[in-house]
Amino acid sequence: MPEDMSESDWKAEVVQGPLDETLSWGSDVPAAMLRQLGIPYIALTPGASYRGFHDSLVNHLGNERPEMLLCLHEEHAVAIAHGYAKVTGVAMAVALHSNVGLMHGTMAIFNAFADRAPMLILGATGPMDATERRPWIDWLHTTQDQGAMIRPFIKWDDQPGSAAATPEAMMRGWKIANSAPYGPVYINLDAGDQESPLESPLALPDPARFAPLPEARPDGALIAKAAQALLNAKAPVILFGRGARTTAAMEARVALAERLGAAMLSDLKAGTMVPSDHPNHAGAPFNKLQATARAVLEKADVILSLAAVDLGGVLKQAYGDESPTATIIHASLDQQLHSGWNQEHFALAPVDIELNCSGDAAVADLLAALPTGTAKRPDLPPTAVPDKAVGTALTNRDIATALKSCVGDSPLTFAGLSRGFPVDIMPHRHPLDFIGKDGGGGVGSGPGLTIGAALALKGSGRIVVGSLGDGDTLMSTNALWTAAKYRIPALFLISNNRSYFNDELHQESVAKRRGRNPANAWVGQQLDNPAPDIAGIARSHGVEAIGPIETHEQLNTAMAEAVAAVRAGRPFLLDILIDPRQGREKEVKRNTKGG
Repeated sequence: MPEDMSESDWKAEVVQGPLDETLSWGSDVPAAMLRQLGIPYIALTPGASYRGFHDSLVNHLGNERPEMLLCLHEEHAVAIAHGYAKVTGVAMAVALHSNVGLMHGTMAIFNAFADRAPMLILGATGPMDATERRPWIDWLHTTQDQGAMIRPFIKWDDQPGSAAATPEAMMRGWKIANSAPYGPVYINLDAGDQESPLESPLALPDPARFAPLPEARPDGALIAKAAQALLNAKAPVILFGRGARTTAAMEARVALAERLGAAMLSDLKAGTMVPSDHPNHAGAPFNKLQATARAVLEKADVILSLAAVDLGGVLKQAYGDESPTATIIHASLDQQLHSGWNQEHFALAPVDIELNCSGDAAVADLLAALPTGTAKRPDLPPTAVPDKAVGTALTNRDIATALKSCVGDSPLTFAGLSRGFPVDIMPHRHPLDFIGKDGGGGVGSGPGLTIGAALALKGSGRIVVGSLGDGDTLMSTNALWTAAKYRIPALFLISNNRSYFNDELHQESVAKRRGRNPANAWVGQQLDNPAPDIAGIARSHGVEAIGPIETHEQLNTAMAEAVAAVRAGRPFLLDILIDPRQGREKEVKRNTKGG
């Protein structure tokens, strides 16, 4: 904490004077509805298009239930709500200023949609009544169909035509966002309606009568067919995709695998669905299939996909262009959201038994349909031993080792895992140990997701860690200010290879395929000369930071200080210079001049 800031300065702003508790202005209605829905926080970047709504949050509600979380960019506001939803499974609120704020937030909204994360987004537009518009600016900020900008990657949107119509719109949006398959919804508030007095008293609806839908159950005949196929299988495999992050849901998944003697495969994109070091787990959780996972799939006779993120892609990695001979059972609700605007439906997978339900619903009904028995273990191929690092440069294995040494048995939640972060050193055993990737592959999401997860877990005893790359972090460093302002304890571990290194690998691949020089892969990729001072940027936003860290001794000392700060309730960042190839032999020599 900077020396010129007192403890009280870092707490949420306290509203002064008496509140106007009367529901009397149009903007009081959406504010009161947020409280009615039990939403604790609303992340926002201020804007004049919802100045009435902002006043209602402050002078009608007192900045409580919900409390405003001020952000320096709309993209971070959405990312924070995304991280919160990944932990809680419930929508948080976001406010976006007019069309321009919505444009800023679009990438993060796409991430949340692709990740099937619920979210209630309140937008705003200038007065639709042209006679009420201020010259110039209100015209720029008024859009005829603002929701059209994001309609392909949200579940639903509305622009209520009056304050009286707003409660129904918000209640419907809340219900839709929090019903499976989950996703963000967008409700656009007219600035003219916000700033007009209510013409008559308005009663708010009871949320209990408009609750999100319970999970749909799969067809009983199909469950019986799937259960029989699994019982007859000699080498069943279960692919775990998205599911609830609860202990009960994880225990049910494990029980199903043990009852069947099935090999378990975890996808990093979905996060921790089953323990990564369970005896039935084949290899490490994957982003792309590794040798152990491929070997297991190649000999499988029945494959059960429980909401796998990209079933067609997984099968192609295992079988190439050959059609799999295994019986494929697939449980998913994803097809309900496929519009064709984006190809996030992925490759069309061959499926023999399709269960139109969530993965967790399929698990529950399959357990009920299968006979009980002792736990069975599959015959798994050995897991490859990680290559021993070459050289003295730090790697992600060094970072994981130092972190493990400092946290001991304290529970961790990884809100992000940088490329190549080792799971074997710190296995994922609890459903909150890793909350999965960002959904849409939008670089820059990591800081916001980490802050949102830490907000949801504040006071839980879990240490929230964002293992992030330097490129991801640099796109969103000003998100750190929100963590500092609201004292949201999170540990940001930046694996800094001073490059958009994933793209260096792409450039190497292209050059080799074309018979050109792969040694030029670094051109236009490296973040060096000058190297951004990530730790300095963090400190400028009020977050304690150390870096750049270059040696094992520096890493161990800094990690101890950082973990102690987070335990004390403060965010902390470590900027750690790493070998981009993680200690493996370098096929291509990178430029090192001046770096």
